[in-house]
Amino acid sequence: MPEIALQLDIAAPRDVVLAALTTHDGLTAWWTTGVDRDGDVLLFDFPDVPEPFRLRVERADRDRVVWTNAGSFPPHWAGTWISWELSDQPVAPDEPTASEPDRPAAPGRTRLLFRHGGWQPGSEDGVPAVAGTWAELLVRLKDYAQSGKVQPYFVTGHHHDAP
Repeated sequence: MPEIALQLDIAAPRDVVLAALTTHDGLTAWWTTGVDRDGDVLLFDFPDVPEPFRLRVERADRDRVVWTNAGSFPPHWAGTWISWELSDQPVAPDEPTASEPDRPAAPGRTRLLFRHGGWQPGSEDGVPAVAGTWAELLVRLKDYAQSGKVQPYFVTGHHHDAP
């Protein structure tokens, strides 16, 4: 089965990146303005989409955020999961402290490994388009975490107060 995997380094502390993935203000700043919550299920509204995407929060801590699809829409997301692994970004090889064997972490920088997997047979055709959208979303997430600039990819008529 296919799996989308994208990694990026963000010049922001891990707690800032975590907040962008777990808070209403964070999610609406880079993904969609239509975010709500029903218990442990996040609801994401998108323009011209008949119902929200429903993602259950399975884990949300400093090291990892995991969501599983909790709805029947969109059909090609059935059975999928999304994982965001956060770690301190290692110092680049050209930085003076990188000569140390244990490669210390760079202060205030985060390495993010994003994965979207669990695609069911028959859903593979949609994976390239979804991967492209995730790549664009991650650029906005990175920009938001580094600068605080709010630029949601999707703007809906549904605005909620908090997840």
